[in-house]
Amino acid sequence: VTLTLIQGVLNTFVMFLARIIGSVIDSAIGGSRDDNRGGGIGYFLIVMLLQTVLGFLATIVVMWFSRWREFRADAGGARLGGRAGMISALQTLSGSRESGLPKAVQAFGISGDSSVARLFMSHPPIEERIAALKAQA
Repeated sequence: VTLTLIQGVLNTFVMFLARIIGSVIDSAIGGSRDDNRGGGIGYFLIVMLLQTVLGFLATIVVMWFSRWREFRADAGGARLGGRAGMISALQTLSGSRESGLPKAVQAFGISGDSSVARLFMSHPPIEERIAALKAQA
């Protein structure tokens, strides 16, 4: 299953659910309408708000799946090339990760250390990947 397929399905679900909820809330607030003009400003605002909130939640799901696939790929690499070789490769990657930002602006760089930022990471930290490989027996 590709991430594009999962993202597409979740985006469709987000749009559908936002419009259904927006329609229900707009009809509850606006009462029954005899004209077929569609939703009012309340519908529009509710749909925009729900699409934003549900879109963020869908992104968290997609990023979780991406991190899960990375762990699976590491396990597959360990099966094919040996666990020690995979750990060594990840440690080499970990050592080569220098900040590409000049020292003067490194403070403005995004650090993936906060728990909220970790929800939006497409790859797990290399340290966690190494720990997962070491935990496999």
